[in-house]
Amino acid sequence: MKTDKLFYRIFLSQPSLIAELLSDIPDDCEFEYSAPVIKEKEIRLDGLLTPLGDRINLPIIFLEAQMQRDSEFYSRYFAGLFVYLHQYKITRPWRGLLILNTHNQDLGSEETYQELLSDRVQRLYLQDLLTQENLSPNLALLKLIVTPETEALNQAKQILNSTETETEFRLKLDLIEAILVNKFPKLTIEEIQKMLNLREADVTQTRFYQEVLQIGRREGQEQGIQQGVQQGIQQGESNMVIRQLIRRCGKLNNEQIKKVQSLSLDQLDALGDALLDFKQLTDLENWFSSSNLEL
Repeated sequence: MKTDKLFYRIFLSQPSLIAELLSDIPDDCEFEYSAPVIKEKEIRLDGLLTPLGDRINLPIIFLEAQMQRDSEFYSRYFAGLFVYLHQYKITRPWRGLLILNTHNQDLGSEETYQELLSDRVQRLYLQDLLTQENLSPNLALLKLIVTPETEALNQAKQILNSTETETEFRLKLDLIEAILVNKFPKLTIEEIQKMLNLREADVTQTRFYQEVLQIGRREGQEQGIQQGVQQGIQQGESNMVIRQLIRRCGKLNNEQIKKVQSLSLDQLDALGDALLDFKQLTDLENWFSSSNLEL
């Protein structure tokens, strides 16, 4: 589930990635993410992307990531998919998107579902990305997930170097930290941030960092630049989490917004994972309560 949430966090934060991977999805299409439970069979779909707006010709997308071998994967995936279509009386088109590790991954017999796998479901094998260059920023993030540990930090810095705005820098840094925490489970966020070494030139050449540096120099406050960058990252993370909470649970009141904004980066990261299962604002209140943070 930890790896699953990492993928869905990427797709929520980078909605244009869907259009890159599914050729018939418009670039401006937005989706609402959910993880519905199929009644009776208690089959939980890992990810369902439902187009927002009134364009009923756009498909719902059954998204799932599978990194390990599982000889029942295909049968379980299609069972849940068709039970959902029947149970919720879906009348619009549908597509499937599977994020997989390698081509030789044992996911069960393909023969039974060959027509669906060839026509309605697209499979992206992350290992294929390792041999590809000049990837888009979105695909570069997915490549980082399977990049060998010895090369991961350099690739992460290259992704950060490609950012051009403050918002993009903050968003990419948040996702890169999430990927590296998953890749290096024994390291803390602080240790990973130190390994990224924001003071080195290759990262500080981003337009965002250069703008912060120039402002600091003009005001004679170079000493506070690093602190300002860290505060900016925290603010960007909290703003992203707030937007995701609003989309999933509805409008937040001022007190709830201030509480989220006061969280540390580690706490925001934990909330970012937890909110994927939220359905209403009481879930947020329960999360604060279980984290010993009263609203």
